[in-house]
Amino acid sequence: MIHKLLLYSFIMLYTVAGILHFVQPDLYLEVIPEWLGNKVIINYLAGAVELLVAILAFVKKTRLVAVYITITMLLAFTISHVYFIQQGSCAGTFCIAPWIAWVRLLVIHPLLIWWTWSIKKM
Repeated sequence: MIHKLLLYSFIMLYTVAGILHFVQPDLYLEVIPEWLGNKVIINYLAGAVELLVAILAFVKKTRLVAVYITITMLLAFTISHVYFIQQGSCAGTFCIAPWIAWVRLLVIHPLLIWWTWSIKKM
């Protein structure tokens, strides 16, 4: 039961996150450093990959591919998390307390990687 909950909540999270890249791109654009290149393309690519991950995770035969893509993506997103902290824990006008940004980077981010790894054999 808990395994199915982990799997389906993972699929739902990445579906919603992927859609948000297209529906509310401004929030994401604020946390992509300029030096990475075209922020719009990076944002839409990230959203498309998150949607792809949700689809791949849904199918048992492709779930392991989804796991590897997601972990790679989460590691790559560390750049944005650090940049967010460097920007005063603000994305445009959306700001959070700096300690929350650090917890997000040092606790939640590794938990997301663990969660992703946990769905590989479900």
